Amino acid sequence: MPNAVEAKSKKIFITGIGTDVGKTIASAIVVEALHADYFKPIQAGDLEFSDTDKVKNLVSNTKSKFHDNSYALKTPMSPHAAAAIDGVAIELDTIKLPKSKNHLVIEGAGGLLVPINDEHTILDIMQPDYKVIVISRHYLGSINHTLMTIRILNERGYNVSVIFNGAEHKSTEDIIEKMTGVEVVGRIDNEPYFDKRVIQEYAELFREKLMTL
Repeated sequence: MPNAVEAKSKKIFITGIGTDVGKTIASAIVVEALHADYFKPIQAGDLEFSDTDKVKNLVSNTKSKFHDNSYALKTPMSPHAAAAIDGVAIELDTIKLPKSKNHLVIEGAGGLLVPINDEHTILDIMQPDYKVIVISRHYLGSINHTLMTIRILNERGYNVSVIFNGAEHKSTEDIIEKMTGVEVVGRIDNEPYFDKRVIQEYAELFREKLMTL
């Protein structure tokens, strides 16, 4: 069982190469592996069963805490557009990390350069001390999107690793690993379903690498 206080608490930001690539499932696995807290700064749409609710329902341990969104927007769109529909403006300085001495998993919305207002993107939410895990799912163009995402993060000086999501595509995974040199935490298969048991299995599989990030 991981001991979150035996070393300095980690802040791990989960981003993706686009939308619907599996960030929330990956977040649940990382939360369970580290018994970490979870925080999604901006939720756009699905407020009745938000990403926070989904992660909470998939996590088995009793240590993790699930923190409220800084912004909960009604429309499933880019945050800047969803905020405009709701008649609010997303301000960068109002997005504050929850106070916690535990490890913290922070899930982004979409990819790095998704706008949150007229000036800032998801990338601007991220702090220099974050560890970043990029979720990459194979599709035509995913190599380009993955390499661009990793390059942007490398240029900002982040500690970057990758989780592949979906059926194995060896040539894609091999070239991404070869060209970037990033740590590959593992791959999440196309499971028929995800429940607490499946999340626990992946948590155990990924835990050792996650602890060394």
